[in-house]
Amino acid sequence: MKCTNCGQENRAALKFCKKCGVDLTLPPAWFPDWRWHVKTLSWIYLALVVVFFSVSYLLRKLPPPYDQRQIPPEMTPWLNPHKVPAK
Repeated sequence: MKCTNCGQENRAALKFCKKCGVDLTLPPAWFPDWRWHVKTLSWIYLALVVVFFSVSYLLRKLPPPYDQRQIPPEMTPWLNPHKVPAK
């Protein structure tokens, strides 16, 4: 195992460098804790809420006739069964 500080070649079983005394053990792997998960999910939910309200606001600002969907009743008679078009 090579020392990252001085470059000295050391045996794999050693915990400290023979030349400079630097710790040769690897740091433990990072695992997220519950706080990291809460913070990350909070940012994701906040972004989704901002996108939802932004799109909703922009869709309301569209000029007519694009602000509402108007389908002729002849095309969709099942939506209003009381007003059946004459044949």
